[in-house]
Amino acid sequence: MMPNSSTRPFPVPVVAALSPAGLVEEDTLDYLTMPQGMAMYQPPILPKADEVAARKGALRVLDEVLATLRRIHASVAAQRETACITLSDLDHADLTLVNQVLGEGEVSAQVLSDAGVPLLEVQESVFAGVWRVRSTRSQGGLLDYIEVGAVPEALRLAAEIDGARGVAVPLTVPAQIMNVPGVLAELEEQRRIWRAGERAHVVNLTLLPLTHQDIAFLDYRLGTGRVLILSRGYGNCRITNCYLPNTWRVVYYNSMDTVILNSIEVTDMPDVACAAPEDLGDSVARVQEVLQWVRQG
Repeated sequence: MMPNSSTRPFPVPVVAALSPAGLVEEDTLDYLTMPQGMAMYQPPILPKADEVAARKGALRVLDEVLATLRRIHASVAAQRETACITLSDLDHADLTLVNQVLGEGEVSAQVLSDAGVPLLEVQESVFAGVWRVRSTRSQGGLLDYIEVGAVPEALRLAAEIDGARGVAVPLTVPAQIMNVPGVLAELEEQRRIWRAGERAHVVNLTLLPLTHQDIAFLDYRLGTGRVLILSRGYGNCRITNCYLPNTWRVVYYNSMDTVILNSIEVTDMPDVACAAPEDLGDSVARVQEVLQWVRQG
């Protein structure tokens, strides 16, 4: 086929001049800036060992955290099993020490009401798989506890409830939306065949020829649920559930808040939100080190 005279010329000459200076590139590749840092474990800054040892209530809670971590890490259902440790009987000094030891890790989450008011707030501690959870009681008051496990059960439960509600939107697709029906069909098929314990099915929207209108319509059809999870391990990751069973929006950002990966996952909980079995093992060793330091001091 003969080339069209209006076709833009090839940006790099096929035959370059012999001198390197003769090679002139008209276009340059413009790469997205990738995240530059990674969140690393930092041991908690503690008061003197004798001051910690005097806080019997805090030590009891930390001993229970360690025992629970060991049990769950050894369990065959480590990725689903969780256990809660109440903090309601601690006085202010003991609770302050527990907060100091646990610190703040890289994952936080909320479950919102239909009106957008937080009903439950979650903060992972510096020990992966050890979570601080605060929730509003139905009769009023605040429930404050530690939950040990891959991810707090309340996040899974809220997503399951949202998924059962579904999205009440028209089924017709606007004429200008060309590529979304295929994505929706793929997601529907994966929801039908996915079973608990299987790996997530990931649809990478970044690699698909989708316009901003396509993405907006896709979000409209999937709905935005009440569970919001933020992970700051490597860059930033925002995770939200959909009003469809086992369907999650997972979006990664660089340090400039530019989207570098936009995806949908069919799973009960995205892996990026969970503490892996090896993370639980590391936390066993780290909590044990803290308690040994206190007792030896």
